[in-house]
Amino acid sequence: MPTDRVTVSLDEETKETLEDLTDRTGESQSQLIREAIAFYAANFDSAHASDSDHLQTYYEMLSTGEHVLLDIDLLHALLSQFSDPAQRDEGVLEMIDQVAQYHAQEYAERFDSLEDVLEWLSLCGFLTVRRDERGSFHVVFPSESVRWLMIRFIRGSITDLPFEIEIEESVSKVLLRER
Repeated sequence: MPTDRVTVSLDEETKETLEDLTDRTGESQSQLIREAIAFYAANFDSAHASDSDHLQTYYEMLSTGEHVLLDIDLLHALLSQFSDPAQRDEGVLEMIDQVAQYHAQEYAERFDSLEDVLEWLSLCGFLTVRRDERGSFHVVFPSESVRWLMIRFIRGSITDLPFEIEIEESVSKVLLRER
């Protein structure tokens, strides 16, 4: 049995949380505090890493059920259905555009610039973006099929934002600028 004692002042919210946890787990307050400290110590580096804000965002995205983790090979397999422009199903294209339009409404409330949108899509794993000194964005996609999907999605999802974009496609990257 531990012999060191620590006295902690709890605010009302923390007190209620501790009481709730003791009720739910049947553990003593002391045991819960020991477990919490052990958990915090084990996750300290992750909690304080520069990407910890991203971890919180990923948690929020996944826990709400609006987003899923998807294996990159599965994504490429699904997108391979769109490799031939002549064979693209109009119904599926309409669904993609509908999703983009829904996001346009969300983005209008959330983002003010192309940079904000691209940073969000980068966080989602669809692209890598770098801003140059002239304010243009160099965007690299993990594959040609992801590039096709995301260019279509970006065009549709920024319609309610206070700018238009110019898209210049190169061999392996895309240059985007606000107009």
